[in-house]
Amino acid sequence: MCVSNEKNLKTNNIESIPVLTIAGSDCSGGAGIQADIKTFDAHCVYGMSVILSVVAENTKRVISSCDIPTDIIQDQITAIFEDIPPKAVKIGMLSSIEIIDLVAKSLIEYNAKNVVVDPVMFAKNGFPLMPESIRSYFKKKMIPLAHVLTPNIPEAQELCAFEINNQDSMKKAAIELHKIGAESVLIKGGHNKGDYATDIFYDGKEFHILESKKINTKNTHGTGCTLSSAIAANLAKDKSKLDSIKAAKDYVFNAILHSLNIGSGHGPTNHLYRFCLK
Repeated sequence: MCVSNEKNLKTNNIESIPVLTIAGSDCSGGAGIQADIKTFDAHCVYGMSVILSVVAENTKRVISSCDIPTDIIQDQITAIFEDIPPKAVKIGMLSSIEIIDLVAKSLIEYNAKNVVVDPVMFAKNGFPLMPESIRSYFKKKMIPLAHVLTPNIPEAQELCAFEINNQDSMKKAAIELHKIGAESVLIKGGHNKGDYATDIFYDGKEFHILESKKINTKNTHGTGCTLSSAIAANLAKDKSKLDSIKAAKDYVFNAILHSLNIGSGHGPTNHLYRFCLK
């Protein structure tokens, strides 16, 4: 927890470690910017946001989305980097070529540190949050800026243009995405069948197999957003990439374990379970 007692406030309260999320919103609070900020809070870092798109969604469906004008996006980015440079940046939903260009240019201009790119392509119900027409452009412009790239299997298949159905093909995909320019790649295996979710992390030199038991629940809305934000928060605390991913996976496992039975579709995880358990 952030605060244990009055005497320990200076050492245990929210640390002055700024972390930024650049992504779309989720009005229902389970994914997107809202999930990212909750995750930053849970890791006791100072969360900031640049909103790219406003998404009207709930646990059942995405109703609509609307992009923020690029001049307002630019102003948000400028406001952050000129005053509170983040120690890590999580990139989420990117829905147009113009937004991709702006975000990529800004990351380079400000020499952004610890960039975690979550290639958000589909909502839980399959709604295309990244239009198919811009995915090749995303691949060209954003992947080379990723210190950690975190695709799930459907996203990795889209980016690599081949089927991924076992650990060997997951490794092949990780190598391919590293060749494109990602410094390291985490292929998330939660979509695979079986009792365990096996992720594969490729650091550019060797593979690390990360396995966790699946939890029997439908309440997994926003898990990808939450994981990538947790990785960014841990990187900002100067943990290694591998240790950041391991800690983030443990956090997400427990957030799902204590998930909230809210809504009639895929309910949200419990981002603040550490503080809310009785």
